[in-house]
Amino acid sequence: MLPPIDVQRLTTALPTSQGWGAVVHREVTGSTNADVLERAVPWSPVLADLQTAGRGRLGRAWQEVPGAGLAMSVLVPTVPAPGWLPLAAGLAVRSALTEVGVAAELKWPNDVLVPADGDRKVCGVLCQMLPSGTGVVVGIGINVHHERDQLPVATATSLRLVGAQVDRTDLAASVLRGLRGLHADLATGDERAKGVHLAYREACGTIGRLVDVHRPDGSVVTATATGVDDDGRLVVSADGRSDTVAAGDVQHIRPAGTSPRP
Repeated sequence: MLPPIDVQRLTTALPTSQGWGAVVHREVTGSTNADVLERAVPWSPVLADLQTAGRGRLGRAWQEVPGAGLAMSVLVPTVPAPGWLPLAAGLAVRSALTEVGVAAELKWPNDVLVPADGDRKVCGVLCQMLPSGTGVVVGIGINVHHERDQLPVATATSLRLVGAQVDRTDLAASVLRGLRGLHADLATGDERAKGVHLAYREACGTIGRLVDVHRPDGSVVTATATGVDDDGRLVVSADGRSDTVAAGDVQHIRPAGTSPRP
């Protein structure tokens, strides 16, 4: 049996004296993002062992293997440049993985890929703005204990598959504390926010790559990713013209004969 989330230990790691809300753990829920939206309590994380209505970016459906992954969401106050919050969430996950010995890079905006397993995806992030615009729900799903046949697609991996034996409670605490620190930097602005921007650009494996940009209107454009601008948008160049991508989907193009691209 996979070890459960230790709510007491996570509560101790995220004390109310430091502005954290109550830690909520559910064995089964429809969606941790929906739960957080309903509760609307800032910095009060909701974790679940099984989501029955989880979804990713662009409305992609997915379902967790009970207890194998880390599925959690938290409401954070908005920041002056809210487009950076999804990117900061991916950066927080990458930093937490580094602490447990897993090297990872980011695919814009916030997919976390593991080079040791063919750049397969180990984590996805879904952010939703409150209707009031005062906060953003950050949803994070990390594949932790999955075996290969438990993953939904060939382009996914897990921490176990790359040799990392990770405690989900400790991982949750590390990611959430990292997100809190990056959020504070973004909220403060100036040089601290620029530091987040620089750290993300250094961690983003999309920059410098040839990519397929899938636009919301259904069109696909092949371009070179040249950077991330100050609003968190991907900058791409094609046919001598530069453009920015704020929404849609981006796929890295791999050389022929390599494994399926994430």
